[in-house]
Amino acid sequence: MKFIVGARGSQLSLAQTKWVIDRLKNLHQNFDFEIKPIKTRGDLDSRPLFTIDQKGIFEKEIDKAVSKGEINFAVHSLKDVPSQLDESLILACIPKREKVNDVFISSDDSTLDTIKSGAIIGTSSLRRAVQISRKRSDVSVIPIRGNIETRIKKTSGEKYDAIVLAEAGISRLGIDVPFSSLSLEDFSPSPGQGALAIVARKDDAKTIQMLKKIEDADSRLEIEAERALSDYVDSGCRFPIGAHAKSHNQQMTIVVRAFSVDGEKMIHVSKTGEKNDPSSLGETAAEELLQKGVRDLALNWREKVEEWNKK
Repeated sequence: MKFIVGARGSQLSLAQTKWVIDRLKNLHQNFDFEIKPIKTRGDLDSRPLFTIDQKGIFEKEIDKAVSKGEINFAVHSLKDVPSQLDESLILACIPKREKVNDVFISSDDSTLDTIKSGAIIGTSSLRRAVQISRKRSDVSVIPIRGNIETRIKKTSGEKYDAIVLAEAGISRLGIDVPFSSLSLEDFSPSPGQGALAIVARKDDAKTIQMLKKIEDADSRLEIEAERALSDYVDSGCRFPIGAHAKSHNQQMTIVVRAFSVDGEKMIHVSKTGEKNDPSSLGETAAEELLQKGVRDLALNWREKVEEWNKK
């Protein structure tokens, strides 16, 4: 039996897709898999991600191919997948999640704590930019685009002295580069960071059954809590919010931090509940965020985003 798998053409997307296929082959040695690279709007738009509506820009064209039956399933970075899929599709599998933390890579192996005053630090994420500025108000944070390898090469000290990005991407690509890990206390990750999402058609029972065999139960529950929170608050890449859910025995704790776009204000929420009811946990955390005034933090985001984009 042969399966056609959709993915973006980036090195990271292809590496993630091959990772999934390798695990499926271990269980189904007689199955064949073919990767079909598909360009998305996110691949064609060179603007920084926080300046555009990110919902679906890295997956819509690929998922459309799944819906039409042109491919059997698609592998995405989960944080790129909107909470609402096409009615014909299902989030069929979430494999074991990678580390969720961000890392700091510099031209001289310095850390965020030790890098020189006035250093220029690049990131594609407004959430990361705000948290960098909160930690080091004496550095300059400017936008950076490009794949992971390209961003790493830019840390030459000419335009960027350092960059901040997710450790999961470096790990999946197998890149050997010195970095320092950033703590979750100082750098709250994007909801869904470090996780993969495999999308299939709802009526494709054989494919779904196959994919379920490589799902990680705790990763699924943690992601459902984070996505419920994100959906309830309707946060996105242009509004700085971080969230991380972690299971322990039969309980789950979700820690959320929301920031004003200038980094001066932060709302912190931590909630613990039954891990088998992740949506309720995520929504409860979201309700507290709203009660604490998270909407007020977003009031001047557009002005600040446009200001930052001009750097």
